[in-house]
Amino acid sequence: MSNTGAILVVDDEASIRTIARAYLEQAGFRVVCVDNGADALRLAEADPPDLVLLDLNLPGMDGMEVAARLRERSDVFILMLTARSEEADRVAGLRIGADDYLTKPFSPRELVARVEAILRRRRGAPSRDNRLRFRHLTIDPDAREAQADGQTLELSPTEFDVLLALARHPNRALSREQLIDLVWGADFYGTDRVVDVYVGQVRRKLEAATGATLIVTVRGVGYRFVDERL
Repeated sequence: MSNTGAILVVDDEASIRTIARAYLEQAGFRVVCVDNGADALRLAEADPPDLVLLDLNLPGMDGMEVAARLRERSDVFILMLTARSEEADRVAGLRIGADDYLTKPFSPRELVARVEAILRRRRGAPSRDNRLRFRHLTIDPDAREAQADGQTLELSPTEFDVLLALARHPNRALSREQLIDLVWGADFYGTDRVVDVYVGQVRRKLEAATGATLIVTVRGVGYRFVDERL
């Protein structure tokens, strides 16, 4: 596969940076490596990457804070890298706005596959669909923007993909497995708990903007988008 994207690797372990750079560059990516959060934020602003490979366990400014600051100013894809095994850490990172996670130790080939899978979602975004218009919500798949009652929603790339998948099937209950297929595709490596995290985040943002519950839980099945189509 030929790649041309730019990857920012943020990890304080020199061996991880060396391995990540070698395999990602071999796959065709342009790679920049830093060992701390401050430099990561500076470089991300000066030369925005397509994806940030971000270790959560950084000295000083930890990866959680770096991810939060990145998400405040950018919709760059964030792949968390962590040695922590607790689910709470992964969920916290996803809630901040990370798009996926990879646990150390990892296979370098899996790292490349995961990066390619994440970036493929943007390259494969639909370009010919018209806007989806509902009573409270308007979604523009081409611009990758969503407005709720006239207010632009601040969504991470994965949050937008989850909302779009649900909105394309209004009033239809979608299972977690169906959402995984629609959003992450066959390259998904995580558990369906990730779906719950992202749907919860999108639902809270919609409720904050509209005061209405537009995504409902269908017990034993999954989730349903219930806004009225215009």
